[in-house]
Amino acid sequence: MATEDVPGSSLTFVGTATTLLRLGGFTVLTDPNFLHNGQWTYIGQGLVSRRRTEPALQPADLPPLTAVVLSHLHGDHFDRIARRELDRDVPLVTTKQAAGKLSKSGFRATVPLATWDTQTFVDGDATLRVTAVPARHAAGPLGLLLPRVMGTVLEYRPNTAADPLRVYLSGDTVMHEDLSLVRERFPRLDHAVVHLGGTRVLGVLLTMDHRQGVDLIELLGPATAIAVHYDDYGVFHSPLSNFLVEVEKRRPAARVRVPLRGETIPLTHE
Repeated sequence: MATEDVPGSSLTFVGTATTLLRLGGFTVLTDPNFLHNGQWTYIGQGLVSRRRTEPALQPADLPPLTAVVLSHLHGDHFDRIARRELDRDVPLVTTKQAAGKLSKSGFRATVPLATWDTQTFVDGDATLRVTAVPARHAAGPLGLLLPRVMGTVLEYRPNTAADPLRVYLSGDTVMHEDLSLVRERFPRLDHAVVHLGGTRVLGVLLTMDHRQGVDLIELLGPATAIAVHYDDYGVFHSPLSNFLVEVEKRRPAARVRVPLRGETIPLTHE
């Protein structure tokens, strides 16, 4: 399949699940986590963990943002630095549960989305549509105790006649039956940003391990898969090396990318 450049479109990997997406004139920050190497965070549900990596950017380094997309309200996805330093008037697109809590913390432009709800941003003839898609932090009863999680599909069109550039953000999901609906709604995905890590509580998987990461790639069939969220905290137990071995063994059709922190990769139609 031919690869077509989309001018001005790229992903910069900051660390954990934090990325900076430039889609034409739109700039989107995902799951903002700016804690430094060695700092502790309360993740939630009694879990604490120390960061083992250094993020590539801090809030002061960010360009003006169109929006923040937050998959869920855990401390490794929205930390105390983000809470203190992010612009409280930037639209913050997230779950209804997280939006309610962040509104009470002074964020004035929260955009709560239920599954399949959309929010569209406009810049002249260009549009960016944000769609909330199914995600689930854990299977079984434990999932009921965890925050609601939002997967996301971003669709960027430079004009109304253009085919959209589609970027899927998995959020901290595990594999479950509703993910097949994402493939039904969006049969063509250019890029999938896949949260790994293999976090477990009481033996229950809370984020995809190496096997589930490849399962998701095979299910959704993106042209490119971008691995994130795999070694930043001590609660991540499924190393990136296991994922890369699984990719080599199973050879999904997607091209798999593992950007370095601070690396910017182009986002293309493929």
